[in-house]
Amino acid sequence: MVVKFLLVIATIADGALAALMVGVSGFFFGGGPESMRAGALAAAAYFVAVVACLAAPVVGFILNRQGKAAAGLAVAWLPPAVALIALLIPAPY
Repeated sequence: MVVKFLLVIATIADGALAALMVGVSGFFFGGGPESMRAGALAAAAYFVAVVACLAAPVVGFILNRQGKAAAGLAVAWLPPAVALIALLIPAPY
């Protein structure tokens, strides 16, 4: 019961992270003056990251159903954990 609750919370966190990434993608790939005009490889990597945010909770629930609750929780919480670690990297300026 606790594992499913944590998986639901991870699903909400992953969905919010994916929504945030889609929301700020214009600052990376848009054509406006505030855009960084990132290249195609960066856009592909960004797309893979958004898909990973959406797929991680699904894989977590599948692993939980197969009896691998710890692995399911680890996979489901991986995108938010990586995002928090990325925040620790200092800005290059």
